[in-house]
Amino acid sequence: MTTRRNFLKASTAAATGIVFCSCGLLDARAQQPGRTLPVAVNGKRVKTIDVHAHCHFREAGALLGADAAAAQLPPVRGAAEAFIEIDQRLKAMDGQAVDMEVLSINPFWYGRDRDLAAQIVKIQNEKLAELCASKPDRFAAFASLTLQAPDLAVQELETAIKKQGLKGAAIGGVVAGVEFSDPKFYPVWAKAEELGAVLFIHPQGTPELGKRLSGNGWLGNTIGNPLETAIALSHLIFEGTLDRFPGLKVIAAHGGGFLPSYADRSDHACMVGPAGCNPNIVLKKKPTEYLKQLYFDSLIFEPEALRHLAAQVGSSQIVLGSDYPYPWELHPVDRIFAATSFSDDEKAAILGTTAAKLLKIPT
Repeated sequence: MTTRRNFLKASTAAATGIVFCSCGLLDARAQQPGRTLPVAVNGKRVKTIDVHAHCHFREAGALLGADAAAAQLPPVRGAAEAFIEIDQRLKAMDGQAVDMEVLSINPFWYGRDRDLAAQIVKIQNEKLAELCASKPDRFAAFASLTLQAPDLAVQELETAIKKQGLKGAAIGGVVAGVEFSDPKFYPVWAKAEELGAVLFIHPQGTPELGKRLSGNGWLGNTIGNPLETAIALSHLIFEGTLDRFPGLKVIAAHGGGFLPSYADRSDHACMVGPAGCNPNIVLKKKPTEYLKQLYFDSLIFEPEALRHLAAQVGSSQIVLGSDYPYPWELHPVDRIFAATSFSDDEKAAILGTTAAKLLKIPT
């Protein structure tokens, strides 16, 4: 009960502009024994890069008026920490043995009208660029995009990459019920391919399954989020979007959701049920082979899960992810060291060298 009261107090204070450094839980868990900076693999220094870390800016949320608190402070632990207080965040990163966070903002504006969403995105991208410029050795970021208006998203992405120094864009798993494979998004994917911009897919859940996912266990997130990622990636594969944009660089959060765990079923579907497949879409390779051109964060918790993911997609496609400040995994670096199936070179790649190359981050 005390933790709950502290969280509610922190949430309310944050919504009114007061920054609390911690609700207590995160500090306690971050102080558990674990590796600290600098990180070395077999005696060689590695720059650890967490591609899955979140933040919020009050200036953007303020545009929502009375809806701001609900959009930016969900009732989960760590939410208040998304409003970054730099010294506190750096301390947390040091405790996680994370050299650099690549920040992103989960899209809460897809259902807003064009002009309001554009204002939110503009503020967020400016603030992200400002924050990264203040600590370029510790922070990078994925831009926000007004994906419900693809013409604006194209402009926003170009500005983010060419003028603001951002590394790509964070996108949801679907936009107002429209899948990313829809042709309306082709101009955005073409621009991302042209710019070499990375797209970080972070799910928002599957509200259409709300009734079945109700009850104990927070199933809307526990099951709904990884399901949405599996659906989004499957549409990109089966609708031929990844054939159309073979240079598209995509990172899927939470290890790609459920898809890599049962990916081989995808290779058999159209053979067993051809009526459910479009004869006009002829893929250039087996569905599972597309996974080897995508990237996946390491937020799947256990060494065996990491071993299986690497067996399915290749260790070269895995990058470090924590979901900070939400306390899913406060020692992500330790998880990689615990995965004995990886060689030292593979561990170094997952910890940072793959992300550095993908995102063009100096090491």
